[in-house]
Amino acid sequence: MKRIQSTCNYCALDCNLDFYVENERIVKVLPTKGYPVNDGFACIKGISLDRQQTRSKPDSLPRIRQEDGSFKQVSWEEGFRHVADKIKEIQGKYGPESFAGISTGQLTLEEFGLFGHVMRDYLQTNVDGNTRLCMATAAVAHKQSYGFDAPGYTLKDLELSDTIIFIGANPVVAHPILWEKVLKNNQKNKKIIVIDPRKSETAVNADHWYGIAWKSDLYLLYTIANQLVEKEYPDQDFIEKYTEQFVEYKEFLKKYTLELGAEKTRLSKEQILELVEMIHTGKRVSFWWTMGVNQGYEAVRTAQAIINLALMTGNIGKPGTGANSITGQCNAMSSRVYSNTTCLYGGGEFTDPVRRERIAEIFGISSEGLAKKPTLPYNRIVEEIEAGNIKGLWILCTNPRHSWANNETFARAVKKLEFFLVQDIYDSIESMENCTAYFPVVSGIKKEGTYINLERRLSAMRPVLQKAENEISDYEAILGVGRALGMGEELEKWATPRDCFELMKECSRNMPCDITGITWEGLEDSKGIQWPYPEGREEENQEAERRLYEDGRFFTPSAKARFIFEEPMENPLPTTKEFPLVLNTGRGTVGQWHTQSRTNEVKYIEDVSIKKAYLYMNTKMAEDNNIEEMDRILVQSVNGERAVFYVKITDNVQYEELFAPIHYIECNKLTPSLYDSYSKEPSYKATPIRFTKYEEQEEPSDVSY
Repeated sequence: MKRIQSTCNYCALDCNLDFYVENERIVKVLPTKGYPVNDGFACIKGISLDRQQTRSKPDSLPRIRQEDGSFKQVSWEEGFRHVADKIKEIQGKYGPESFAGISTGQLTLEEFGLFGHVMRDYLQTNVDGNTRLCMATAAVAHKQSYGFDAPGYTLKDLELSDTIIFIGANPVVAHPILWEKVLKNNQKNKKIIVIDPRKSETAVNADHWYGIAWKSDLYLLYTIANQLVEKEYPDQDFIEKYTEQFVEYKEFLKKYTLELGAEKTRLSKEQILELVEMIHTGKRVSFWWTMGVNQGYEAVRTAQAIINLALMTGNIGKPGTGANSITGQCNAMSSRVYSNTTCLYGGGEFTDPVRRERIAEIFGISSEGLAKKPTLPYNRIVEEIEAGNIKGLWILCTNPRHSWANNETFARAVKKLEFFLVQDIYDSIESMENCTAYFPVVSGIKKEGTYINLERRLSAMRPVLQKAENEISDYEAILGVGRALGMGEELEKWATPRDCFELMKECSRNMPCDITGITWEGLEDSKGIQWPYPEGREEENQEAERRLYEDGRFFTPSAKARFIFEEPMENPLPTTKEFPLVLNTGRGTVGQWHTQSRTNEVKYIEDVSIKKAYLYMNTKMAEDNNIEEMDRILVQSVNGERAVFYVKITDNVQYEELFAPIHYIECNKLTPSLYDSYSKEPSYKATPIRFTKYEEQEEPSDVSY
């Protein structure tokens, strides 16, 4: 029996697992002991990755839809030619940007790099990813405040912090291994604080829960900052040495009085002051946020208001501190830095001529052959399909028919496409509905590549099982299309994932995310390596867990962090007499993942999961509306859609709010087409709705249930 260490490709922790294999069968899966992230622990999702070897799967050959609606299986060579011919035909008829791609946060670093090269460089078209749905806000906030998309913390900080503040984050369910580190924290008088409209599973286990009004985060954060200033609590020495624009921020904060904060948040003045004092008296205060902040219409400024609190109190760059974004998907960090979508490889600007020449030199091409501008964001791609300007789409390992905000808009849009390629390990996802071609690819247990987790740690994915006849990886599928397009010499340096890794290393040289000191072999059976890890400085970076900004230097031109702020927007979608309630969304259980295409294959997760869409309703609201446990209600959204949900009754949601897990297609049928101004991340978390009790009757054809 052989042991193969590889990386779990579910959430952004990127736990490492030991796969024990005999006769090309996984016998058991154990969490890797000594790995800094999970050290012998794993959640039910990761420990069940062996289930991907036993599921029934279709023949591993491409399929092309015929005129009668049926699919025809073809060889891979024919499949590559078909896709390449369709791309050429569409671009020849309508222009380069008439074809687009949507990727995921679950590909390897190398697959991101290659897809960006084929689509963005050679085809000069647009590619965004479902990373836009979770981490675009944090990426923009980091870049504006720090000068680079560089979250500075290490997960060890959860064990070292004496005051841990979760804002719009529910790690008990969404990141259980992260929560395990909170439980390992033995700091004297440790406080766990949760700020969230819902009394989430994390809030239930916290010392303090502040149940704020929906979308009042920014008012609360500015009020806290103002109170810190009024009480002369800020760390003036840190502010003067390492930040800029604080004087302007102080002036801006004056209007955010305690009275205004209490009015907007529905917290009492005493609760706000209690929170202020805990921030002030904490010796090592850490702020942690995720989708509850990121997925909002003014999300970037909210994230920066959190960053501002860390900066003004000096809680950054030190053990147990930080303004720390918790990433959603396993490799969103690679998507953000190495996908060639919003930044040139390695975090550069598309318009920087020096950077362009350097990347072109690495690839052995002309700088004119590189992408010239950032991609259209996800929402614009969908809108351009709807408008008839994008005629072809290639999606990889994502399921936008289910996960896109206001998902019926995606369903309507793709019907207008002349060509729609779905590349996925499953042919059962909702996005297969209107595809014209399908590429079946292998799962992570048969792939090789690199992942970067939420704390900048690179780890190795290595094949646990060998690919069977006709099976190929995402990398091989992209490469096959590139060759069929006639890229020729432009792909010479990209023949294998390892070749691509070497290219991406060179692209990172002298950038904040420098990984030139990391070797392909060095990641195997390792503890992972956090970036930056530049060549020639390996000795000084030997610590397994390293944080940024310990020297107070950031990546802005002045090397100082910026206080960035803006007055809260008027809510573009307020509740009304017609839609008086609010729908909040989030992860349901530890076992469920996104659209459930992967976790449905794990029998004991499926056995304990509710099969139909459900939501949580406040006990008093249920009583007032004569609703009982597991009754059905018809929920109607301000976006014009409606869907049926089963009701679970709880006191953990506030009276005027309902909470629906994201794992059911009905959830995002109701969310709005509303996006943050800067990140273009969808506002999933607050949709005005109304509901009626759903009586037994003939069911309307346009209702999901």
